[in-house]
Amino acid sequence: MARSFTDTSDKPDAIALLKADHRKVEDLFEQFENAKGDGKKKKIAEQICLELKVHAMIEEEIFYPACEGAIEDDMLKEAYVEHDGAKLLINEIEAGGPDDEFYEAKVKVLSEEIEHHVEEEEKRVEGMFSQARKAGLDMDDLGERMLARKEELMEQAKTTGLGPAQTTTMAQPTA
Repeated sequence: MARSFTDTSDKPDAIALLKADHRKVEDLFEQFENAKGDGKKKKIAEQICLELKVHAMIEEEIFYPACEGAIEDDMLKEAYVEHDGAKLLINEIEAGGPDDEFYEAKVKVLSEEIEHHVEEEEKRVEGMFSQARKAGLDMDDLGERMLARKEELMEQAKTTGLGPAQTTTMAQPTA
């Protein structure tokens, strides 16, 4: 089971927090694959989308800016583009439902995109996380800031919602 960092006395470093998010979403994708019934699939898909939106926001607002100049520029740009590809699918999944012809295919492709993205970040030697550690970024400070922002976003999701995921590198399709 993925470690939870909702207790502020449990201060994760940034990479531990991000990896815990990765494990949680991987578990949710597996639950989706094994779920029976449209209602259960929709509920799990909605949780996947929420987790990914919040994760992308804390990475893009806090972690990625801290990595600028500390890791390969191409890797950072690719991460933003990968996030945007995922956000487009997230918005499609949230706008649809299990009765849509391509709903399950969209969740499956999102799972594959996230699997690739996670691999890029977590690769042992040349991945984003190892480059960030080698650069000497203050992972404890980043982790605390990211955890605080994550808690704020989760609370916002409960009360007013987060709205559609906003892309950084791609234009939002118009209806």
